[in-house]
Amino acid sequence: MAASPFTGYAQGAADCKSSAGPETNWQDCNKRLLMLGGSDLEGSNLTNTDFTLTDLRGVTLRSANLEKATLMRASLAGAIADKANFSRVEAYRGNFSDISAEGASFVGSELQRTDFSRARLTGADFEKAELGRANFNKAVLTGVRFSMANLSRANLSGAVFEGPIEFDRAFLFLTRIEGLDLSAATGLEQEQVDLACGDAATKLPAGLVVPSKWPCPTDDD
Repeated sequence: MAASPFTGYAQGAADCKSSAGPETNWQDCNKRLLMLGGSDLEGSNLTNTDFTLTDLRGVTLRSANLEKATLMRASLAGAIADKANFSRVEAYRGNFSDISAEGASFVGSELQRTDFSRARLTGADFEKAELGRANFNKAVLTGVRFSMANLSRANLSGAVFEGPIEFDRAFLFLTRIEGLDLSAATGLEQEQVDLACGDAATKLPAGLVVPSKWPCPTDDD
């Protein structure tokens, strides 16, 4: 069996009263409504930790394990979370703007209405993630995987990337893709394009055609 790409997290018994620091073990701890901005939690075990409404702006989360963590309405703006594990987190209306999460995993996560504007997400994996109305304006999405993700009404317009992005079986209902060069996208089918919202500047892979309904009306919600 292949080794997990997320290894080396803090081990041992959780200490919920310990101060923030590298390799902290806060597994299953309640860290709601706290001010933790600027903390260094690199390599920490934050599995199933509750960070609801917590200020995590500018936090270092490089290689940290946040699997199943609760991040609803939490702010991770400007955080450094390269190669972190955000799989199966609940982050409804989370603020991930300006985050660096290159090579991070968001597999199976609940990320509805999450703000990823200007995020650096090269190589991130959003397989099976719920991303309804998520905002990726000016985010770097080079090599991102959206396989089987729900991108309903998400905004990808203004995103920055080079080369392929994977959309295999992704749900693109009213997904904003105006102005994007998707000519190298993989897994993109005509049925998905027909559901999405592009414009005359949107470039599609060879064999796919622009739907007659483009451009879509502005979504003010």
